[in-house]
Amino acid sequence: MSCQPLAVDNILFENALYRVIYDAVGWVLPCWLAYIAAGLVIMLILVNAVLLGAALVTWLERRLLGRFHNRIGPNRWGPFGLLQPIADLAKLLTKEDMMPAGADKITFNLVPLVMMAPLLLMTAVIPFSKNTALADLNVGVLFILAIGSLTTLAIFMAGWSSNNRYALFGAARAVAVLISYEVPVVLSLLGIVMVAGSMSLANIVQAQAIPFLLVQPLALFVFITGMSAELNRTPFDVAEAESEIIAGYHIEYSGIKFALIFAAETGAMLVVAATITTLFLSGWVGPFAEFIGWFWFLLKTLLVLFVFVWVRATYPRLRVDQIMALSWKFLLPLSLINLAATTLEVFFLRDSAGILATTDLWVMAGINIPLALGCIFLFGILVRDKANVLSVRPTTAVVLGVATVEVS
Repeated sequence: MSCQPLAVDNILFENALYRVIYDAVGWVLPCWLAYIAAGLVIMLILVNAVLLGAALVTWLERRLLGRFHNRIGPNRWGPFGLLQPIADLAKLLTKEDMMPAGADKITFNLVPLVMMAPLLLMTAVIPFSKNTALADLNVGVLFILAIGSLTTLAIFMAGWSSNNRYALFGAARAVAVLISYEVPVVLSLLGIVMVAGSMSLANIVQAQAIPFLLVQPLALFVFITGMSAELNRTPFDVAEAESEIIAGYHIEYSGIKFALIFAAETGAMLVVAATITTLFLSGWVGPFAEFIGWFWFLLKTLLVLFVFVWVRATYPRLRVDQIMALSWKFLLPLSLINLAATTLEVFFLRDSAGILATTDLWVMAGINIPLALGCIFLFGILVRDKANVLSVRPTTAVVLGVATVEVS
């Protein structure tokens, strides 16, 4: 006998895949057991999707970097090197799992799990198609920002528990960057929330009569730049400056622990790309979205991933002082300008019910695109001139593993 939902307001039953699994197992299992079994199946799918997605992203990035650098990239294991991530995993599984003397064993071993958990939690609220999010929270944007900040704790745990100065220096750098860039990133998303009138990711997708890429271009620029820094992507990967502090906060990790940390870093890029697709590129919306919405979502996510790899292959690494200046002197003013402009536009353009029509969104796009280009150009010149004032002259003093600089 098919089971009925245990609770009408149960958030899991808003997920189409969960309902299918629940109804299928409900014919052979008691209703309470079917409820548990369906949840376990969804969690299994979610975990494996994140891990498999991280493996595919590593292959895709290495192949694209090979093309950008005029070389081939992985091409030995499997067709087009598709099995290279499996070979890497097999190698890491067979490596010795070592721990430095004097390390905090409990904290040291918890780091890979703490780094991986936020990815799974954030993936659970991202709608890959209509009614496919595991949990359509009415505070989805706030949930992603809050859960994503847990990575800061994991990085600090890795650096502190390793009993290694280089790991501690790398963790200090990474935490400083994460905290600094969190401010403009949060401010950039406030404009999205005001325009959509909701923090639910599904509602934000439905509110995009035109993609918010056009309505909030300055917010997109701040968000993608800030997330590149938080993901420790080039040109912001100062926490892993090999010439200064070796591999950063995870230098003491090996074997499967390193594999999980690397998978978390790569999977985070995938989750961020999916978030950008949801917030700025209309998510699953496209022709025949009722049937192939997942295809449009995947296509847009791959496009964002390509941009991340393109930036990595193009720009050199910044100095740590340039990275911090970019956050506080460049991205923060841009996010405040975008917030002020969006506040005024929403106040004057929305109707009595607080809703913005498609025409209003086009008006906002016509205002915000020139505003974004002008602000990026103006503040870019100001920050560049200030950065050029500094000349790199290493001294005997060292702060967080970075040679101090003197003013010319």
